[in-house]
Amino acid sequence: MQESSRIVLASASPRRLELLASAGVEFDVFASDIPEEPIPGEGPADFSVRLAKDKAVATAARVEGRWFIGADTIVVCAGEIMGKPVDETDATRMLKKLSGVPHEVITGYAIYDKERDGLLCKAVVTKVFFKGLRDDEISAYVATGCPMDKAGAYAIQGGAAYMVERIDGSYTNVVGLPLCEVVEDLRKLGAL
Repeated sequence: MQESSRIVLASASPRRLELLASAGVEFDVFASDIPEEPIPGEGPADFSVRLAKDKAVATAARVEGRWFIGADTIVVCAGEIMGKPVDETDATRMLKKLSGVPHEVITGYAIYDKERDGLLCKAVVTKVFFKGLRDDEISAYVATGCPMDKAGAYAIQGGAAYMVERIDGSYTNVVGLPLCEVVEDLRKLGAL
């Protein structure tokens, strides 16, 4: 791929890497390092899209390439934006809150065209329904360490799969990147 036309994923998430690669997209990876704090009064979708945009644009300022993909996934339950847990106690708290109730997984993504200085930003929402979780199930899952780098303290594609009764929307969105939408937008922009 030529330097001037390459796609760069502004994320170190192995899940996003696997998803994008599974679609046959050729890309490089360069993780961004921006603060992930909401602005007071900022809604969940706006928050995730702003972070995605900031990741894409910040990475474009540091790396050669043409198209830069930023993404940020959050879990929203009863109005609380759940990012990655800070410790095992926080992971346990999050899972107890998600137990037996529906919640939303929102992934904001941004594709920045460095050559044209243009941005395409969207948020994709998937509703997820958890079964009621027993305390021993939560403790065992937290003990695996898996929840520690996942929004909402769980990975649908991993050890938490049995906790999910059903989803309404994009499965890949819950994993961390709404693949159908991202690939379609890359095509529309001429990146693929």
